[in-house]
Amino acid sequence: MSEQLSDIGLVGLAVMGQNLALNIADHGFRISVYNRTTATMEKFVAENPNTPGGLAGHASLADFVASLKRPRRVIILVKAGAGTDAVIDQLVPLMEQGDIVIDGGNANWNDTIRREKDLKAKGLRFIGSGVSGGEEGARFGPALMPGGDPAAYKEIEAIWNAIAAKVDAETGKPLEGAAPGKPVVGGVPCATFIGPDGAGHYVKMCHNGIEYGDMQMICEAYWMMSSLLGMSADECGKVFAKWNTGVLDSFLIEITADILQQKDPMTGGSIVDYILDTAGQKGTGKWTSVSALDMGVPAATIAESVFARYLSAIKAERVAAAKILTGPTPAFTGDKEACIQAIHDALYCSKICSYAQGFQLMREAQKEYKWKLNFGEISMIWRGGCIIRARFLQKIKEAFDRNGELANLLLDPYFKSEIDRTQSNWRTVVAEASLNGIPVPTFASALAYYDSYRSLRLPANLLQGQRDFFGAHTYERTDQPRGKFYHIDWPEPGRPQLEM
Repeated sequence: MSEQLSDIGLVGLAVMGQNLALNIADHGFRISVYNRTTATMEKFVAENPNTPGGLAGHASLADFVASLKRPRRVIILVKAGAGTDAVIDQLVPLMEQGDIVIDGGNANWNDTIRREKDLKAKGLRFIGSGVSGGEEGARFGPALMPGGDPAAYKEIEAIWNAIAAKVDAETGKPLEGAAPGKPVVGGVPCATFIGPDGAGHYVKMCHNGIEYGDMQMICEAYWMMSSLLGMSADECGKVFAKWNTGVLDSFLIEITADILQQKDPMTGGSIVDYILDTAGQKGTGKWTSVSALDMGVPAATIAESVFARYLSAIKAERVAAAKILTGPTPAFTGDKEACIQAIHDALYCSKICSYAQGFQLMREAQKEYKWKLNFGEISMIWRGGCIIRARFLQKIKEAFDRNGELANLLLDPYFKSEIDRTQSNWRTVVAEASLNGIPVPTFASALAYYDSYRSLRLPANLLQGQRDFFGAHTYERTDQPRGKFYHIDWPEPGRPQLEM
């Protein structure tokens, strides 16, 4: 009797791979697994003998591929870049026309575009799927952002919808309570087809860029309460817990409240006070910023969050500089509760601007790469499973439901009214931070973005004059139609202007 064939296969059994495999098996799909280190695969299968769908381990890649139903569907969850290419190169000779390769790693969208094109030429289909939510999301329900061949996605859609996080159809709130062998039933899946070739991984990258911004803004709010108001980590944690019941309700606010109230097992103090202030990164925030620069999109708040991590990393330099450079000593004499509310509002307004920048970037990318992105659906799948899941995303979905061609979230009536309601506090916080020498790069950058975006005129007229002076780069005139360019021979100002 022949061995039962699996519905799907997965290569790469690090923590993310193991958790995603268990998630798939919990939903009744039989899954074959392969890992370069056979002992890792054998241990994983032995420790999980009774999943509803079943796990089938294979020591050779050839046996692994042969164990799959046609068209074969293989998920790759290994280190992005060369590691993924190496696995693809090993799989290609073993697969047949129409089989599907799915990259679930944090791939650069340009690599995804290349891989999709190369595999198509070989008769294979490729899906680049963003998987967000970390280890817990992979195990119990991530947000999934697949891009590539739409017909190929139809072949995995039932599995992707089953394993994705679910949100309530009415409220958009995540459905919780998943446990090993007992997945969440019902709700709207946080998975949708994003678009061709690299669209899925590009949107996942933008998600991560927005995540960088969210995290840095939260840190600035905490630092204002700590540095300006002298609040303990535990006190700050209680404030974040309260904020998590309102418009800032989100996974990141929730875990921030928990982190700030966590005790250090070695000293009994707050653990956050003993964590060294140097932050790491995996590069997706940088990719977002570089892409924004390449396409001329003003995503400065996201970029500032990346630069903040870079600054944190030069700890030794900062320690030395702190002994030399001077600035004001933080001192606050006003109403503490009013200041806490102002910090809340500064975080909220900055968050709106950061998301506005992220969605502007995706809008420009769809022009650049000839995609057609559904921003309402994108915000919908981010409501559950992913790191930036938040109540706030329901409002973004509603904004794009009202106007699918919305140029900027700031122009939506709801977000405009929210900024109008809270911007005075936002400005107060940025001013207080500056006067007290407390760095708030994303709060300040977001405010500069907002004020620049709403300005009828900016000083770029002078800048363009400078460019024309030293490089004959020309300029347009306020009293002439757009698209007509002029140049002055600046060293001799009496000369007439010349139309270019």
